[in-house]
Amino acid sequence: MSELPSHLSRRSFLSLSAMAAGGLASSPARSLAEKVGGGRNPWIYHFKIGDIDAWSISDGFMKLGQGLSLMYPEAERENMANALKNHSEPLDHLPLYVNVLVIKKGDEIALFDAGFGPPENKNRGWLASGLKKIGIQPEQVTATYLSHAHSDHIAGFVTDGKPTFKNAALHVTPEEYNFWRSKNPDFTKTKRNPKAIPGMVKQAQKNLEILTPLKQFAPVGASMLDGTVTVENGFGHTAGHAIYRIKSKGEELLHIVDLAHHHLLMFQNPAWKIGWDNNLQLAVQTRKRVFSQAATAKTRVYGFHVPFPGLGRINKLGEGYRWVPERLVW
Repeated sequence: MSELPSHLSRRSFLSLSAMAAGGLASSPARSLAEKVGGGRNPWIYHFKIGDIDAWSISDGFMKLGQGLSLMYPEAERENMANALKNHSEPLDHLPLYVNVLVIKKGDEIALFDAGFGPPENKNRGWLASGLKKIGIQPEQVTATYLSHAHSDHIAGFVTDGKPTFKNAALHVTPEEYNFWRSKNPDFTKTKRNPKAIPGMVKQAQKNLEILTPLKQFAPVGASMLDGTVTVENGFGHTAGHAIYRIKSKGEELLHIVDLAHHHLLMFQNPAWKIGWDNNLQLAVQTRKRVFSQAATAKTRVYGFHVPFPGLGRINKLGEGYRWVPERLVW
C-alpha cells in the first residue's frame, strides 16, 4: 500500500476508506481537502454478511454523567468500579455509542433502528448524513426494524412530524407496540427515574402514532427478506425488545441491540444491569441466554451501544463473558 500523505491521519483515512467501500455513492467526489478538513472522526464502516452489503453508521456518542449510579444491584457497584479501573475505563461517566445497522440485498435496503433523528449536531443525529454518504436516499429504504421505542431508536424514523422512510414498512413486535400504545404502560419493574417516565411515554406514543400507517407486526420467529432476517426474543430491556439474526450464504450476524449498554460491565457479569431496563430480572435472563448461545456458537455479533463500529464476538471468560471487537478491515 502506498504511504499516506503526512497530513492524513489513520483515523481520517479510515473514514475515507469506509466511504469508498460503500460502493453506492452516486454524487461527484468532493475534494480531498473537503473530505479531511473539519470532518468528524470515522462514522461509517462497510462490511459484508455473505453476499449482503452492510454498513454500520454511527448516529453519535454520549457520556452518561450518572456513571455507575445507573447500574444495579447497588451492592455490586464497588465491584463494577474495580472492573472499570482494571481495564483503564473512566469512572466519571459511562460511554454510550449509538450504532445503526444498514443492509442492502439486491433492491432491498433495510435499517435496524434509526437513532436520535434530526437535528444533527456534533454529538448525535448523524444517520441521515451517513446514508447520504453511501448514496442511499430515504425513499430508497424498503424495510425498517424497530427493536424498541426508546428515543435513541425510534426518533430517527420521524422527520418534521412525518415518517422519514415513507416507502418502508416498520416491523415491530406486537408486545412492544401494544405496551407503548396501552393506556397505562407498566413500569413497576424498572429502576428508571419515575419523573422521566411520563415524558418518555408521551414521546414514544407520539412517534408510534405517526408511524402506525407503516407498522407491520413482526413477532418472535418471523422470517423476512426471503429468510435473510429473523426476529428473536430480546425481551426485558423493554416489553417487546427484539434482536435480529441476519443470514446470507452461510454467514450470519446476530444484532443484540440493547442487551448490553457497556462493552465491559454487562459482559463481565450479565447479572449487572442498567436501571433503564423495563424488567431488570428478565433482562438478565435474556442476556445470559443469548450470550451463552453466541459464545458457544462463536457467532459474529453487532451491538447498538458497544464501541463503533459495533462488530465483535462474545467469548466465555470465567463465570462471565468478554466482548472481543472485530479487527477492522479497510
